[in-house]
Formats: sequence, structure tokens, C-alpha cells
Amino acid sequence: MTDIHILSDLLAIFVVSIAIVFAFHQLRLPSIAGFLVAGALIGPHGLNLVSDIEQVRVLAEIGVVLLLFTIGVEFSLPHLTASRGLLLIGGPLQVASVVGLTALIASMLGVPVRQAIFWGFLLSLSSTAIVLKSLAARGETDSPHGRATVGILIFQDLIVVPMMLVTPFLASADEEVSVISFAVPLLKAAGLVALIIGAAWFLVPKLLEQIVRSRSRELFLLTVIVLCLGIAWLTSLAGLSLALGAFIAGLIISESEYSHQAMAEVLPFRDSFNSLFFVSIGMLMDVRVLLEHHFLVAGLVVAVLVGKFVAGVLPMMVLRYPPRSAILTGVALAQVGEFSFILAQGGQAVGLFTGAPYQIFLTMSVFTMVVTPFLIQWAPKIARRAEAVQRLRRWFPGRTMAHAAQSIAPHLSIKDHVIIVGYGLNGRSLARVLRETEIPYLILDANPTVVREGATEGQPIYFGDVSNVNVLHHLRIEDARVFVLAISDPFMARRAVQISRGLNPHLHIVVRTRYLKELPELHQLGADEVVPEEFETSIEIFALVLRTYKMPQELIINKAEQVRREGYALLRRGELPELAHHLRGGTLTDVEVETVRIDADSPAVGKTLAEVNVRVRTGTSVIALMREGVTTSNPGGTFQMEEGDVLVLLGEREQLRRAMGLLVDTKVG
Repeated sequence: MTDIHILSDLLAIFVVSIAIVFAFHQLRLPSIAGFLVAGALIGPHGLNLVSDIEQVRVLAEIGVVLLLFTIGVEFSLPHLTASRGLLLIGGPLQVASVVGLTALIASMLGVPVRQAIFWGFLLSLSSTAIVLKSLAARGETDSPHGRATVGILIFQDLIVVPMMLVTPFLASADEEVSVISFAVPLLKAAGLVALIIGAAWFLVPKLLEQIVRSRSRELFLLTVIVLCLGIAWLTSLAGLSLALGAFIAGLIISESEYSHQAMAEVLPFRDSFNSLFFVSIGMLMDVRVLLEHHFLVAGLVVAVLVGKFVAGVLPMMVLRYPPRSAILTGVALAQVGEFSFILAQGGQAVGLFTGAPYQIFLTMSVFTMVVTPFLIQWAPKIARRAEAVQRLRRWFPGRTMAHAAQSIAPHLSIKDHVIIVGYGLNGRSLARVLRETEIPYLILDANPTVVREGATEGQPIYFGDVSNVNVLHHLRIEDARVFVLAISDPFMARRAVQISRGLNPHLHIVVRTRYLKELPELHQLGADEVVPEEFETSIEIFALVLRTYKMPQELIINKAEQVRREGYALLRRGELPELAHHLRGGTLTDVEVETVRIDADSPAVGKTLAEVNVRVRTGTSVIALMREGVTTSNPGGTFQMEEGDVLVLLGEREQLRRAMGLLVDTKVG
């Protein structure tokens, strides 16, 4: 009967969730809020459609584990190292400010000091699952405020362990608490985690290499899941959360060349189980408590959101992040976290939490979670309006974008240069190539730590907001030739493209984006070239697959370059998907598509297609010609070929071989 009950519970959850999330989608509301509302509706305080809530919570925890695992795979160790300032300064400052402010207010209201500190513990934690899900859905995980938010959330997950160790001492009537009784368990936990990470870092790459050699997708998937759940379970034995253990597992696999494939395999499971987590949180909401204490709950919700917003902005301003990033981070961290529920249960068990206060805390916390997706969705508009307020510039005179612009030397005698926005992996690679080729360039970044590190390397890097016109003027955007946006902030990228195009109509704008769906809007705003990471990831995935089948490295490189040449030129015109459709359908199974570049020594340079007569001499058809990023489909015979042209050829393998010899071999006339 238990199996039937859990099956009926899952069916009820997914049916109701589908209906509500679909309605939310039609209204353009966040799906996470839909899952929370669905949980409140079907939970024990709603229609009571779920018979075994504990079983659902177990499955929901798997969703959180898989979510943190995929975030770890995407985040990678270099990103974690780059966020050390947030881990060592931002995180402690945010938690300490919330605990201190809460304890002070609660003490003034007559709450005993120890209970007041415990309330501070509860409110200092934010929802890792909800925030990361919202950031990932918006493509902002790797943006400046996304990295800052993740860094602070990681610290919060770490600080949960000492908080849980301190909780029994707060409930104890004994005034003298032994330091040893607190420090010993903490040191044991730290030692065990270090041992697990060290062993995993040494063994996991070798294990994955052996698994991949088996060429079994099922075996690879099972191995990834076992590594995720296994490392999470081992770290939980040290007193850490399962979610943090899963994040560590993701970081370990992120250093492997198989990380992309691992991510692709786990994503479907993550999304399915993760929805259960948000539904289970919604089930905690008791509408009766809301009706009985509506003014109190509403007041607490507003107080928590405002207080945690201020506490989230504070460390960002101390670390000299721009106001926009500070505001977005403060909004993202404004809710109460899921680990607060675990901590609350521990407090209830030792007598710190009883009766009505516990239920009020649960209801208030769930409400802060419900509004978080909406706040994150509105946050860019809030930040944009806040930046325009002159009072904000007077409050933080040393951190504003106007001040940042003054730090950029206005007398820069530079012209025809490249402006690189974002000094991450892509920005660094581009800067290195430009320096080697002696092309002048300037770098702009909104992360003060990155700017300081770049300056010590001798890079012409400056701190500022790319959406600020004064900053762009100081970078001499009117005299620049190329503008490269290598940032992971879709909202900021769109604004920057629009502003820069208005300042310099002749500027060549190159934008990095995460998803193909963002191409049309960016091109419409004025971008000349858009490089979607999703497209490059597909190239990396098929390269890994070919490497698994022991294909020659030269073949893999050639195929990757072929896809890039065809894809970026044809993608905007929508012709590549149509061609791929016919190939998949089997209507062109006897022919192949190949590309050939017309070099300076090619006999075709200066000749028209009719003069070369590829069709008659080889049986091959020229279906497209790409020149300087512009694609012409079915070019006519009068088309004169120039150096650098790329021809797209269609024909049988032998026909293509003869055509390439005709166009490339200087001995063939």
C-alpha cells in the first residue's frame, strides 16, 4: 500500500503543479512561485491531497542535492577561488550583520538574549535552491552579482554547521560553555571533509577515464549519480549538509574534461526532483496562522525582506562593487533559507522554539520564499531606477559609477582600439591575443578584485559600469573600432549594446551570450556578432564524443572549425536548421556538405563561379558563399571569388574531393 500511496502522492503533486505552473507561465510569472503555491494548495493545510509528506520531502532533498551538484559543475574551482573575498569577507559580514541586527531588535522587544541570537541564526540564512534556480533561469549565475550571491550562499551553507553546534548551548541554562566541547566536533568535521575532498580529487578523474573507455552511457550516468550522492553522503557524516556535499562533488567533476557530458546527463533528473523541493516548502504554509496573525506575519515579512536586503548590500559596498551589483545581490539574499527550517527543528527540539512562534516563523519564511522569484525578476528595474537617484551617489560617493569614471584617465591617447568588457576567462584570452598581435585595447570590469589583479598584471584595466555613458566616454568609445561584451549578465549586455551603438554607429559590437534564443534581440539592438555559449558547448560535446570513439585529433579539430564557419554565418539567416532538417530526414543521405576557404594562392581568386564551373567539372553544387560574415545563398555564376571567401559545397564524397582540389590546388586550373 505504501508504494501506491507514494505513487498517488506524486501524481497529485505533478498534476496540480502542471496546472498552476502553466497558469503562471501564461501570466509570465516565475515557475518557482507556482510550485510553492501548488504545495500550499495540496498540502496538509490546504486540500490535504498528500498522505505521506515525509516521503515527498526525502525525494525533494534529492532535488536540492542534484541542483547544488550541477551548480558546482558550472561554478568550477577557479570561480570559487576568485570568490574568496566574498567567502572570507562578504559572507561573514552579511551573516554577522543579520544576526546582530535581529538580536538587537529582538532583545529590545523583550526576547531573552540567547533566543534573540537564535532568531538571528535563523534569519541570516538564505535559500540556496530558490536563488540559484532563479539566477540559472535568467542566465545570471556567472554575472558579477551572480558570483557574489553564490559566494555568500556557500559561506552560509558552511556556517550552518557551527550554528547547529551552538544551538544546544544557547538552550542550556549553564552559563559556562566549554570551548573544547564546541571546537572538537568542528575540527573533526573539517578534517573529515578535507580527507574526502583530497581523496575524491585524486580518484575521480581516474575513475571517470576508465568509465568513459567502456563507451556505456548508462554506466557513465550511474557513475556520475553515485559520485554526487556518495560525496554528499560522506560530507553529511561530518555534520555538513547534503547540499554542500553535492556542491563539492560538482566542483570536483568540474575540473574533469567530462563535466559537460555529466551536466547534460543529470539535468533531466535535477529538474524533476527539484520541483518536488519547492512543492514541499509550499506545504509548510499554514493559512490558518496567516489568518490569525496576518498583521504580525505581514510585518515580519516586510521587516525580514528589508533588513536582509540591507545586510546583503552592505558587504558588496564594503568590497567596492558597483551599486547595481550590490542591489541585485541584496534582493537575491532577502529571503529566509531552507536550512533555517532544519535549524528551527533543532531549536524546537532543545526548547528554544515552541508553539505559536514556530508556526509564525514557518509561515513568514515561506512567504519570503514565495515573493523572492518576483523580486529577482523585478530587481534589474529596481537597480536601474536606484542608480539614477542622485541621493544614492551622495550616500556612497566612493563607489558610484561617476567616481569610477574619474579613475579612468581622460587623456588616454588611444584610437582604433578594442574595448573588452569583462575580464573573465574570455576577456583574458582576448586580451592576451591582442597584446601579442600589438592591437591596442582597454578593459572594463565591475569587480574591484578583478580590476586590482588585472592592474598588477600590467593590463590597461579600469573599474566601472558599462551601462554608464561617462565611463564609456572615458574609454574613448567614439574612437574605438571593436566593442566586446564578455560578461554573463544578459540584462546588462542588452543595455550596453544599445548604449554603445548610440555612442558610435560605426562600432563593431561582439557579444557573448549563453543561449541561442537571445540572438535576435541582441542583433536588433545593434550587435554585429553574437557568440552563444550554447552553440560552443554543442561543439565541445560532439568533440568529446568523437574523442571517446578514438577519432583522430585532426579530424575533430577540422569538424569543429567546419561547424563554426557554417554555424555563425548561417545561424542568423536561419538556413542551417533547415539544411539540418533535410539531412536528419534522410532526403540527402547520399550527399555531404563541406566548406572550403579561398586562400591567396587559390586558382579561383579573381574568377567568377561560372569561369571556374565547379558544377560541370565536378558535379558539386555551390549552395552558399560567405564573405566577411555575410552569407549569400545559391550565388549566381557572375559572383567573383575573393581571398577569404568560404564556399559551402553540396555533393557526393568523391565529387567534393575533386571540387576542393579544383579550388585549393594551385596546380589545377
